[in-house]
Amino acid sequence: MTFVPVPGGGPANPGARRWGIVLILLGIFILGAVAIVLTGSGWRVPGAAKKLKNPVPATEEAVDDGMFNYMKHCQSCHGKDGDGKGERAPNLSVKPSDFTNAGMMGEHTDGELYWQITHGRPPMPPFQTKLSDTERWELVDYLRSLTKSPYSN
Repeated sequence: MTFVPVPGGGPANPGARRWGIVLILLGIFILGAVAIVLTGSGWRVPGAAKKLKNPVPATEEAVDDGMFNYMKHCQSCHGKDGDGKGERAPNLSVKPSDFTNAGMMGEHTDGELYWQITHGRPPMPPFQTKLSDTERWELVDYLRSLTKSPYSN
């Protein structure tokens, strides 16, 4: 094997250089994959959406209507009780939200929930064309009704 001198360095070893390039490319691939996972793990709700106020008062009728649509469209993933343990949940790439978690629900405005329902994100479909604006706001009212008090047993 013949080594060709490299200016400012030792002998050039094509095999070592090839492995170095492979390791660098592998590192870039891994960093890219991590970036994709991290950016896909959170909702990117626009600031204006966070400020939206629910125009549908949480009356008994609105909550009942929201429950109807929840049972029809959301229960299979988010669970009968809204705890994120629906029958389809174990097979999803993202764990469904637990709407009974007061801490988590307290971190989100009604506008954020409405935006998430409207636009979805994989594996959750968007409901913009499946439910009317009013029905989506009623869903927000229903989701709020599922939240357990942090002081309840």
